[in-house]
Amino acid sequence: MTAAAAVAPRGIVRIRPRLRRREAMLLLIVCAVLGVGGLSLGMTTTDTVTVAGWQLLVIYGGALVAVHLAQSLAGRRTDQVLLPTVGLLGGIGLLLMIRLPQDLVAQDLGSLHLGLAQLQTVWLCLGLAVVGVLAVAVRSDAWLRMYKYTWALAGLTLLVLTFVFGIDEGGARLTLVVGPFSGQPSELLKVILVIFLAGYLAEYRPLLATERTVIGPIRLPPLPYLVPMLAMVALGMGVVIVQRDLGAALLFYIVFLVLLYIATGRTAWVGLGIALGAVASVALYLAFPHVRERVSVWLDPFADPLGAGFQIVQALHAFARGGLFGVGLGAGLPEIAGNLPIPAVHTDFPLAAIGEEMGLAAVLGILALYLVVLERGLRIAAAAADPFRALLAAGLALVVGAQALVIAAGDLRLMPLTGITLPFVSYGGSSILANSLVVGLLLAISDRGIEAPAPPRTRGPVMRALRRGRG
Repeated sequence: MTAAAAVAPRGIVRIRPRLRRREAMLLLIVCAVLGVGGLSLGMTTTDTVTVAGWQLLVIYGGALVAVHLAQSLAGRRTDQVLLPTVGLLGGIGLLLMIRLPQDLVAQDLGSLHLGLAQLQTVWLCLGLAVVGVLAVAVRSDAWLRMYKYTWALAGLTLLVLTFVFGIDEGGARLTLVVGPFSGQPSELLKVILVIFLAGYLAEYRPLLATERTVIGPIRLPPLPYLVPMLAMVALGMGVVIVQRDLGAALLFYIVFLVLLYIATGRTAWVGLGIALGAVASVALYLAFPHVRERVSVWLDPFADPLGAGFQIVQALHAFARGGLFGVGLGAGLPEIAGNLPIPAVHTDFPLAAIGEEMGLAAVLGILALYLVVLERGLRIAAAAADPFRALLAAGLALVVGAQALVIAAGDLRLMPLTGITLPFVSYGGSSILANSLVVGLLLAISDRGIEAPAPPRTRGPVMRALRRGRG
């Protein structure tokens, strides 16, 4: 029950609406920015005073306002910066999809033929619906912390099903098709993995932070309590590595190491994890030809500029053409002689298109928005009522931040390309819905009136160890 709720004499909960002034003001700014962006794009592409894709922008803005009103009417005291920040990221992505050729992605739904921007609008609105439902409806986290192993098993089962029955796209088997629906379960697994890690680390945190396994002169973490977690993480990473989804594997490992440090405060463990990750990277390089190809393309994309290095070379040229402030929204080169210079511009290289038309300033601004999401998530974690919520909030924020960091580094040729998408900006239903799940859970956790966590059980190895310590 939130602080905005009143309890009637017979136990009936009455919700008192609550104004969210900061969120409303920020959403007005977001809508104004998107309107100016649509106007600039329309004037550049048509030479008339028009707002490009105004119907789609109005629908998207209405969905943002609906989520805001839902939280206000429900009296939720959740974070008021997250929704506008994510809304601006999604709006920038929508403007990019309106700008790009609409036949990049197309789908028929009955008599409706939807192009790239229309499909992106559908996914963004569905994602906002997920955010709104979680932010309003989730009043307790017991369903997450109590079934952490069940969630992890369900996620791994989806990955195995994808490996067995999935379809290959771009040399990787990532997509599972069920009837008319398709998706990438690895997107959902990143959320499930954070829930599992938060539950496990919160339960065994006292032992992991204090106990040691001593083998001669070597002092290691308490292996009996660390092995189950390592096995679950390794299994998930192993499946995505076999599926050639190296970006997801890297993302999982980054989140795992950071959460382990947050839970225990042991920098030595993080160092050990980085060393093991380096050894595993060398092993993957030697074992898998596609890993060697990605590294060689990263080191010298100009060695094969018309083949394997084509997209990276074209992305670098796009950044160079854009300079500091870009050539203008709608004035870039999304097509040359009817062909896309960067075929995966809507998924893997959105920053290249943004950098060309809006410049380095816009790229830095977008990265700053992801830093805001990360900062709000860590702020929510710091204010959490118990270790599970703190670790869950930190892990969810890290998922978005690390994913943005990895793809930005790949687009800018600071590291090999990994094939993951830019949250809320890239096209992709699975990515948008999974990241919307992240934002919805963060909003729910941030509510200052969320139901208090249940007292810990008196049974179990942690409580027994604590009682022995007191004795």
